[in-house]
Amino acid sequence: MHSLILASAEIENLLPARMQMAFTLGFHIILACFGVGFPILMLWAEWRFLSTRDAVWLKIAKRWSKAFAVMFAIGAVSGTVLSFELGLLWPAFMGKFGAVIGLPFTMEGFAFFLEAIFVGIYLYGWNKLPPKLHWWTGVPIALAGCMSAAFVVTANAWMNSPQGFRLEGDQVVDIDPFLAMLNPASGAQVVHMVLAAYMVTGFSIAGFYAGSLLFSQHKTTNNGEEYEHTIYARNAMTLGLWLAIVTTPPQMAVGDWAAKVVAKSQPVKLAAMEGQYETHVGAPLRIGGVPDDEAEVTRYAIEIPKLLSFLAYADFDAEVKGLKEFPKEDRPPTAVVHFAFQIMVGIGTFCMALVAWAVFVRIRFRHFPTTRWFLWALFASGPLSMLALEAGWTVTEVGRQPWIIQGVMRTSEAITDAPGVWNVFYATLGIYAVLGVATIFVLRLLANVPLTEPAKKSVTKETKHGT
Repeated sequence: MHSLILASAEIENLLPARMQMAFTLGFHIILACFGVGFPILMLWAEWRFLSTRDAVWLKIAKRWSKAFAVMFAIGAVSGTVLSFELGLLWPAFMGKFGAVIGLPFTMEGFAFFLEAIFVGIYLYGWNKLPPKLHWWTGVPIALAGCMSAAFVVTANAWMNSPQGFRLEGDQVVDIDPFLAMLNPASGAQVVHMVLAAYMVTGFSIAGFYAGSLLFSQHKTTNNGEEYEHTIYARNAMTLGLWLAIVTTPPQMAVGDWAAKVVAKSQPVKLAAMEGQYETHVGAPLRIGGVPDDEAEVTRYAIEIPKLLSFLAYADFDAEVKGLKEFPKEDRPPTAVVHFAFQIMVGIGTFCMALVAWAVFVRIRFRHFPTTRWFLWALFASGPLSMLALEAGWTVTEVGRQPWIIQGVMRTSEAITDAPGVWNVFYATLGIYAVLGVATIFVLRLLANVPLTEPAKKSVTKETKHGT
């Protein structure tokens, strides 16, 4: 009787626990992206000031450092919540396999502490350190942010492609944490995530300032000079756009690499991504379509013959397994994975086209596009890039279901049997709503600090670093 009660509690807890992990991870991942990408832009803006002595670049760097401090603080809180959730909501997972994946979480902790130390030095070092030394104190922030993301993603990659241990009955033996961390999925997932962080940051910053140029009244002085906020917005938009330009094309290649890894290590996830129910030699690539798990068919899709086989295995005649090859209880929810994958690829294609547009105009006319059409497209790219990021993580996590560790442990086997998980979920929604509103409120206060003076192109050598 006791075992039946526990089993019933576990089934009841599964939905709220998964919803809580999805919500908190979806919230945190956006802040984590800015934690990785924003330091690059801060350092770039400050370097432009050191190189040109243009006071506008210094104002950009100082304001961005304040915005980064806000997002770093909130990101630290939301990241800590995630680490507690792993133990509280999934005790069987952490209790059994914690020794296998403990190393990357430990290394992430060291990276976070390194980042936090230098964030403090960088923020309080304005006016107190020599200018170039102050710039160098920001470099560890950028490196540690990237390292932190990389270590965490290796743990997730291990869940998709587990190795570095052996099971003897119910016991985990022969643990090799380095082998676990360097699993076959790690390389593609780490690079894909880091580039995604840079892309989200670049497009979001560029999009924000494109909106500033679209919606603000940028007037000129009686002498025809632009006010400083106009030059400020243009310079800031340009930095964000450059970061997007540098990272978007390689992300397309890395996405292809990641898909090939999925095809090899998680063929059922690939089948769900493409809505592929039948096993095909020379399988077509589907654009759009509506999967129907009951009828086991994807309707209304545009099919490009043999392209999926080529993209997955570099062979137009390669065999791609369909969902029918796998038991229904081992399949992910096809529609969710397929639609999320289509959203990610569609937005990625849009971002690549936007980058091509910007680069073409830059090469031909020696400046980025300034038309309202381009500014509107860039303005849309910010929230769209965030949506693509969330969709990509949906593919990664939902596409692995019903396994928390692919082929080793089911999600239902890892859930807690403690009562009150629904109440914890509701409380989490409330707390995160407050955090989200507070973050947006503070960032808007920073963004609305006026810059109304006519632009001053440079500062003299006597000007202090912090003015």
